Amino acid sequence: MLVIPAIDLKDGQCVRLRKGLMEDSTVFSDDPAAMARQWAGKGARRLHLVDLNGAFAGTPVNDNAVEDIITATKGLPVQIGGGIRDLATIERYLTLGVESVIIGTAALKDPALVRVACREYPGRVMVGIDARNGWVATDGWAEVSGMQATELASRFEQAGVSAIIYTDIDRDGMMQGVNIEATLEMAKASSIPIIASGGISHLDDIRKLAHFRREGVMGAITGRAIYEGTLDLEEAQACVDSMMSLD
Repeated sequence: MLVIPAIDLKDGQCVRLRKGLMEDSTVFSDDPAAMARQWAGKGARRLHLVDLNGAFAGTPVNDNAVEDIITATKGLPVQIGGGIRDLATIERYLTLGVESVIIGTAALKDPALVRVACREYPGRVMVGIDARNGWVATDGWAEVSGMQATELASRFEQAGVSAIIYTDIDRDGMMQGVNIEATLEMAKASSIPIIASGGISHLDDIRKLAHFRREGVMGAITGRAIYEGTLDLEEAQACVDSMMSLD
């Protein structure tokens, strides 16, 4: 299981939101590439990027920051979401050096895009499922749909999706602990590996998730906790590695 640092991009800066609210953001750095180098230096094996402006606009906005991060981290795997709603955007990101793209809003509104992308770029397409009280939210979390998150996950069972990023929006950035129950429900909904996001605040959250790695939890995304120092990235990954060595 991987512990994955999040770098959320807004207006070219590295920020963290609370519950996905753009008006409730904290700027942690005006140099996202330097922040990426910091996490790489602390042993990160993957980075999770989100173009927050792009998620609302429906098209990528922070391309310059993304390119700077890829250049600065020299081959460290990067996954990115936010505003990815057509094949041209996917191809552009992959050509730029992104390892995996995350399709969020379009996974609900244009599921055919996911299936086509998985055929065109096998192993490099993830689906982002963000939920409020179990219901899928879209368009930068501004809209809540009438579909359950578990139902959406099950629809991509045979599509070739490499992973599902599951975010509990009400816990995101709130430092209230990860929603283990909902994450396990997502893991049971399909055989697609799950990367948990939202609410991770301390090492105990990482330990709890790592106990369910055999159930399909393959990673944990952490943002505010590592920025504010309540979770040490190196310690968290070492803890997971130790648990996995006992398997």
